[in-house]
Amino acid sequence: MVTVLPDHSILFQMTIFICLIFILNFLLYKPILYIIDRRKKQLEESENEIKLFNESVEKRVAEYEEKLKQAKIKASELKKEIIQEGVNQAKNIVDAVRNEIPVIAREFQQKMDKEVQEAKLILDGHSKELSLEIARKVLGRPM
Repeated sequence: MVTVLPDHSILFQMTIFICLIFILNFLLYKPILYIIDRRKKQLEESENEIKLFNESVEKRVAEYEEKLKQAKIKASELKKEIIQEGVNQAKNIVDAVRNEIPVIAREFQQKMDKEVQEAKLILDGHSKELSLEIARKVLGRPM
């Protein structure tokens, strides 16, 4: 028959194992947890910074779009003003030309009347000579 005697080495091994757990806890586990917590905090801070940066970018984009909208409205109004000014200038020019047309027409009519009178005088002088010449040729004798 075999008898088993309790060995005290098992207690010694258990003590060493428990001490090893405490030492490893102190040397490995806690520093690793500290590093993981620190990185987690850094990630959270980075995410907050990114969130703030995105909000800032969105705000600036909204401001830019508002300024762009205002600039487009202002440009549209300025365009309308310029077009209206062009229309007014064109109207003024047309009115000025319309006012000049009767004056030019009167001057032209007076010039034409004067030339007609001159032509009549010339033709009257020539018509007498011409009628005498026709009468000579028809009658066949000098007059």
